[in-house]
Amino acid sequence: MSWASRRRALYIMGVVLFFVVVIGFPLLYTYITIPPTCTDAVQNQGETAIDRGGPCPLLDERSLQAHAVLWARAFRVRDGSYSVAAYIQNPNKNAGVKAARYRFALYDSQNVLVADREGTTFLMPGTITPVFESRIDTGTRVVTRSYFEFTEPLVWERADNAALAISVGNKQVSNTKTPRITATAQNVSVADVFDVGFTAVVFDPAGNAFAGSATALTRLNGGDSAELIFSWSDPFPAHVGRVDVLPVVSPAFPR
Repeated sequence: MSWASRRRALYIMGVVLFFVVVIGFPLLYTYITIPPTCTDAVQNQGETAIDRGGPCPLLDERSLQAHAVLWARAFRVRDGSYSVAAYIQNPNKNAGVKAARYRFALYDSQNVLVADREGTTFLMPGTITPVFESRIDTGTRVVTRSYFEFTEPLVWERADNAALAISVGNKQVSNTKTPRITATAQNVSVADVFDVGFTAVVFDPAGNAFAGSATALTRLNGGDSAELIFSWSDPFPAHVGRVDVLPVVSPAFPR
């Protein structure tokens, strides 16, 4: 090797060594001394995706059981006015969604879109989350089919089911010209619960939902109970086979 070639090689080695010392050592020091976090954009500390899973509050959806829309159905309130409900099943006991954007679409017998309604809900862990919308105007159109979809990807987080603190019992059905359902909600925990929703769904003996309603309590103190009342202005269109009264409480997201 000529002197010029050796000189060129030494120059290149010097440049490489400079970058290793100036850039490589600080990066290595940072990697060794700064602890991993759930916001460092690196898959570490047992995470199953970047900053998801492991000890992180955000979860990797690939490691979760799939959620499912069990059914969606519109309920005639009066001519030109409908309510609509859907049951969303989340089998994951420690995973929930803070804000899930959704859309209901209502169709007539010709499969023509009659009306739609968008909204936001949360998904409770390990249970069914009912989604209910009321006062949907359809004009002179008759709804025969309903469809429910989430309009944005769901962001799953580690969560506890706060609705387990609420027990619903003593359901009574008065199936008259103006039907009425009453029930008793009890907070079986010692902590107060705020903004508790309740969705009532009425099924016929074959298990088909044909009526729905919703109410809410701003607060239910620990150990206390409250009466719930759901009413309809028109007679039920079918015999009552089963009544669900489901508590709807925003999940607790521990940090």
